Amino acid sequence: MAIYLKKAVSTAETGQEDVRTRVAVMLDVLRGEGDAAAIEYARKLDGWKGPILVSRDEMAAASAKVPQELRDDIAFAHDNIRRFAEAQLATINDTEIEVRPGFIAGQKSIPMSAAGAYVPGGRYSHVASALMTITTAKVAGVRHVTACSPTRPDEGIPAAILHTMHLAGADAALNLGGVQGVAAMAFGLFGLPKADILVGPGNQYVAEAKRMLFGEVGIDMFAGPTDSLILADSTADPEIVAWDLVGQAEHGYNSPVWLVTDDRVLAEKVLKLAPRLIEELPKLNADNARAAWRDYAEVILCKDRDEMAAVSDRYGPEHLQVQAADLDWWLERLSSYGSLFLGAETTVAFGDKAAGPNHVLPTSGAARYTGGLSVHKFLKTVTWQRATVAGMRPVAEATARISRLEGMEGHARTADIRLERMKAS
Repeated sequence: MAIYLKKAVSTAETGQEDVRTRVAVMLDVLRGEGDAAAIEYARKLDGWKGPILVSRDEMAAASAKVPQELRDDIAFAHDNIRRFAEAQLATINDTEIEVRPGFIAGQKSIPMSAAGAYVPGGRYSHVASALMTITTAKVAGVRHVTACSPTRPDEGIPAAILHTMHLAGADAALNLGGVQGVAAMAFGLFGLPKADILVGPGNQYVAEAKRMLFGEVGIDMFAGPTDSLILADSTADPEIVAWDLVGQAEHGYNSPVWLVTDDRVLAEKVLKLAPRLIEELPKLNADNARAAWRDYAEVILCKDRDEMAAVSDRYGPEHLQVQAADLDWWLERLSSYGSLFLGAETTVAFGDKAAGPNHVLPTSGAARYTGGLSVHKFLKTVTWQRATVAGMRPVAEATARISRLEGMEGHARTADIRLERMKAS
């Protein structure tokens, strides 16, 4: 039976009722008052008094403010993300089957017309999120992508983010963050198309706005605080493990990190190392990581690798790292994660920034039933059918009988009239 050497003392649900109330009020105002409300929220909440809409030309102009080395790094990451998304797209094929002689059914994938990509800002400028969301939508064939991101006073969206939005293919950008940014994309404010789907990570207000709008528009997933789990055995390097935990804990005060191991010596070394490593971070990063480690981190000792895998599958982590022997065994055995990082040679930060697979992933255990953002999220898989008269007849006969069994006479008669009127030539 697994033993908790360190147990979390908090959950991510604290304070959610207040968030839901505030978001509901804001969405009602934004729905009713449109552009004017969005402009007012931008002024009041972000101190932004400049223009809201950013054109493709203005995004391109921002590139001159970005150092060449950073532009090269962003281009490197964009190329990896684009090529991975293209490889995903290549696995999706339209198909058809003759289910019975003369009766043909098929499916095809249709890209959504418009998408809204939320790019987090604030204390961190998430250029990688712009790459992950916009690039993937464009590879999928989405015709119009609007991006939005929080502003900085007297600057608007930082130049590096605007450059990245342009490189990834955004058709327009909005100097808006938070609920007002999400609503502007969903409602088609500022003369832009209404988004068919909203994607991208954000704070709890952004996540709640997306949740409330789901159904009216599609969303990538219900998102909570980012989380990460490491599976490690006696072959793992305790300092690498500790840094990987600390690196994810810096996301926020409520970002859970978990270590699951069958080696007590490793566990105890990591428990001693992590608090020391946190103090090496810049103050804001350290404050976040310290709180996350204190309140949300867990260290779990298991009897063997089978129990480790079972614990991991039960947690369904957003990010799952394996620093253990026999990586092929883990790849075959594990079944519940957003993205998997096999071996010490890779780490969550690689996936977050530049490796290629998408970093918009299911949190809070949702990896038990869904994967992360991909080209699939921007495609509608639809079906069609056609038939010859001869192929139609057995289907019509079965349909009429099943419909009458269910008490649906109108359905039955739509089959009957075809049997009566349509004769095989």
